Amino acid sequence: MSLVDAIHNKWYRVEGIEGPEDQRQRLLDLGITPGEQLSIVQSVPFGDPLVVMVRGMRVALRRREAAWIRLQ
Repeated sequence: MSLVDAIHNKWYRVEGIEGPEDQRQRLLDLGITPGEQLSIVQSVPFGDPLVVMVRGMRVALRRREAAWIRLQ
């Protein structure tokens, strides 16, 4: 399952990150790493961007980026 399919306010563990290497590295730099827990805490109409809580921070992600994040 990808992050775009996740239920809001439910915690998930990151299984892996797909996508182009530069974008993948950006997500890793934001603290979205395999094994880390995150939750969608806010979205706007049409779902872009999504705001996720990870490592005590709120991070806004484009829907395209969220689709690359695989969850357990």
